[in-house]
Amino acid sequence: MRKLLFTLLLLPLSVLASGTELHLDKAPDRARDVAALQNGAKVFVNYCLNCHSASYMRYNRLRDIDLSEEQIRENLMFTADKVGELMKIAMRRDEAKIWFGKPPPDLTIIARARASEFGSGSDWLYTYLRSFYRDNTRPTGWNNLVFENVAMPHALWELQGQQVVGADHKLVLAKPGKLKPEEYDALVSDLVGYLQFMAEPIAETRKQLGVLVLVVLGVLLVFSYALKREYWKDVH
Repeated sequence: MRKLLFTLLLLPLSVLASGTELHLDKAPDRARDVAALQNGAKVFVNYCLNCHSASYMRYNRLRDIDLSEEQIRENLMFTADKVGELMKIAMRRDEAKIWFGKPPPDLTIIARARASEFGSGSDWLYTYLRSFYRDNTRPTGWNNLVFENVAMPHALWELQGQQVVGADHKLVLAKPGKLKPEEYDALVSDLVGYLQFMAEPIAETRKQLGVLVLVVLGVLLVFSYALKREYWKDVH
């Protein structure tokens, strides 16, 4: 009985050990690049927001990346009337399930969700969006090295082109797209940076506030130590 329990406890570890390690490419950091975040928002609205909602994100939150309400209204709002509305889509979940097999996930916190699974949500998204390849056995005609048998088609294929899996199991660009490979990688970096921002719009403010708090605590520590020495200087 003890031997059986010991075997069952070790089974998950053996399963993990037998799996292939997922290699993720390092995503460029766009957290402080306002122009890149603005471009990422444009790419998101034009290519992702057709099927994926961001129903916990309001359009007016884009003011945090230096976009005015007028710019948001004129360039990024296609399905909403007020700048304070949530980034929702018109497609219903039941209809999406029929068309795609499952409803496309909401992308508001997708970067944080992937981070909890893979350690870095931005690295996972950056690698995923560059790992689509042609697969005629799939219903959409597309597959992905990072997310095998993914239901999502390659929404950015016109920009990237069409990749195929080579003999060494690496992706090869068979048909070029509108962008050069380095240009496509830069566009994906901007999009991933925006998805990271959307998952926590106040992340940079929180980090700056954290540094300020540590500085204040450091100053208080110096004064507290000086006060302690003053009180105890005559005590032997």
